[in-house]
Amino acid sequence: MPITVEEKYLSRPTKDSGQGDSEQELLSVERHFLVKGTDEELLAAQAVRQQAPTTHNGLERGEIGLEPAGPWHWEATVQYRPPDEELEEGESSYSFDTGGGSQHITQAKAHVASFAPSGQTAADYKGAIGVTADGIEGVDVTVPVYRFSQTSVIADDRVTNEYKGKLFRLTGKTNTAAWGGFSLGEVLFLGASGSKRGRGDWEITFNFAASPNATGLSVGDITGIDKKGWEYLWVEYAEEVDETASPKRLVKRPTAVHVEQVYEAGDFADLEPPAAPGE
Repeated sequence: MPITVEEKYLSRPTKDSGQGDSEQELLSVERHFLVKGTDEELLAAQAVRQQAPTTHNGLERGEIGLEPAGPWHWEATVQYRPPDEELEEGESSYSFDTGGGSQHITQAKAHVASFAPSGQTAADYKGAIGVTADGIEGVDVTVPVYRFSQTSVIADDRVTNEYKGKLFRLTGKTNTAAWGGFSLGEVLFLGASGSKRGRGDWEITFNFAASPNATGLSVGDITGIDKKGWEYLWVEYAEEVDETASPKRLVKRPTAVHVEQVYEAGDFADLEPPAAPGE
């Protein structure tokens, strides 16, 4: 299914919106978009970056916020702020947000309590969430995701076609070694966008997301689970008889945990542009 990005009706501020006498006088504005066609927050954010205008009445695009709006739907809020002072060649600027990501889970970190009618004992599902006769419904939760970007000004003779190709091939890959203060496997490169400035150099923004590695996880009675930040963990369930429940009953419980690699790894040293000829 293709991912689509549509600006919502009355998305842009007006003079009577309470945000200022005119758009030119606003210190910042927000524009709102509806994203359809994916249940992955990172893909939705990437689509908004590709489709949302980079400027609005002299203001520059900044943070992008996402909220789930239904199955395969997201509401995106894009901030526009005054441009920073222009960077010189060799300089960089940085931005980040810790808004977190959305993840569907079927297993609780810890079971708190169960309640049953007088004289009965509730079944023990070992932390499975939303158990029904047909399966495990689970729940959507916010998980730690640290998004950050770096904007650098790079000389024209260093931004070669080969370098652009390296950035393209590195997009959607995780770090093969410790990088930028993060451990192996914690950083996902979301891609770069660049534009050539009037003076001939390039301004390139590199976008990343980080998710922490985890060790010693437990799922039900299964312990000692390790996973890298961008690996995918899923739980396999099977029916068992709960002898402690009153009355006894057939329940679904976690019987295996699987960790899958869903992103390829890449050498983040390729993010560094080549030396200029003669250096």
